[in-house]
Amino acid sequence: MQDFITAGRRRLLLGLALSSLGMGALALAGAAGAAVPTHADGRPCAAGQKTLRTEPLQIATARGRYRFNVEMADNDTTREIGLMCRTGLPDAGGMLFDFKTPQEVSFWMRNTLIPLDMLFIARDGRVVSIARNAAPEDETPIPSGGAVVGVLELRGGRAAEIGAAPGDRVAQRIFRP
Repeated sequence: MQDFITAGRRRLLLGLALSSLGMGALALAGAAGAAVPTHADGRPCAAGQKTLRTEPLQIATARGRYRFNVEMADNDTTREIGLMCRTGLPDAGGMLFDFKTPQEVSFWMRNTLIPLDMLFIARDGRVVSIARNAAPEDETPIPSGGAVVGVLELRGGRAAEIGAAPGDRVAQRIFRP
């Protein structure tokens, strides 16, 4: 009998072996041939999640109305992982964290490799506060500044580009004007 393992099977077997050692995400990315994102110091960042379900969202600012297609982080697991290990965000993309009920929240940038703008949004869709260009991998808490139902994360600098400010309105199914 011939001992024959293809390169793909070899990578898969290696991935399974590494997975049993607690290195599952890194192994699976390697098995799939995908590049693993890295932290600023070169360590692999393997804690990210797949792209989530997307929904439309619109922000009305003094400069106009801006449409986005945002990923929905609407359970404990997706909210905990958020945009960790992502290497970019499109101009019309982002992630909306749905907390279901109004509450004060704080965010940090652990394992987040790109700068982000965070719009903290009340139940009625009003922007309560904005954290601009949050620094990658900074674990300093970023508080909402009031009770919010949602937090919208956009590419760092995008809030300034569209003229977003506290008091602006966000239209999306989770907000009730």
